[in-house]
Amino acid sequence: MLNKVPQVTLFFWVIKIMATTVGETAADFLNTNLNLGLTNTSILMGALLLAALVGQFRKDRYVPWIYWVSVVLISVVGTLITDNLTDIFGVPLQATTAAFAAALAVTLGVWYASEKTLSIHTIVTTRREWFYWAAILFTFALGTAAGDLVAESLKLGYFNSALIFGAGIAIVTFCFYVFKINAILAFWLAYILTRPFGASFGDLLSQPAGNGGLGLGTVGTSALFLAVIVGLIAYMTRAQHRLADNNGTRGAA
Repeated sequence: MLNKVPQVTLFFWVIKIMATTVGETAADFLNTNLNLGLTNTSILMGALLLAALVGQFRKDRYVPWIYWVSVVLISVVGTLITDNLTDIFGVPLQATTAAFAAALAVTLGVWYASEKTLSIHTIVTTRREWFYWAAILFTFALGTAAGDLVAESLKLGYFNSALIFGAGIAIVTFCFYVFKINAILAFWLAYILTRPFGASFGDLLSQPAGNGGLGLGTVGTSALFLAVIVGLIAYMTRAQHRLADNNGTRGAA
């Protein structure tokens, strides 16, 4: 099959960060605003994620809307996993951060030992795709735990937390373009850091002023970011169709 994930472009990072923000705000909206509770929200979003991943795995190439729906849903589920461990089972954020970091390291280690590469440009087998989505899930769970740890447990606030993780992303970008660090290493470092950055940014926008946020609410924040994500996915889908049509025309000629 063809590569199952998108090229790493500016659109990729914009949608990724917005998806992480939606993951944070949507989980809070379903859990708190709709009063579904963590358990019911987790069951509902877990079922939706499973359905999306079934669709993703059934395709033999990258399909923008299926891929990004899966990313948004796995972002929500990653948030809910951390919230369940912290709020229901009382696991400290320090422990969940360390546990998810270890789980991600093990996943990437087994992936590399099995496939001899961690490149997202060669997700061309089902086994590699399983490794890919497992790693993505752990990055989202890790990011939620790390973001909450810095913002809440260390009492640095959502704004300072977003600045810290944003600075981390900037450093990785600088090292990639200036010092030419390994592209795969740079990608995964940036991918990990965008999650706590997006989570902190989402909380900054949605949480009330009394909690250190701007008070925009989970409804408004989720709706705004989802609208932008849908618009970008529609654009990317049309661009992919135009490219396929052009290739077909050249092939016929």
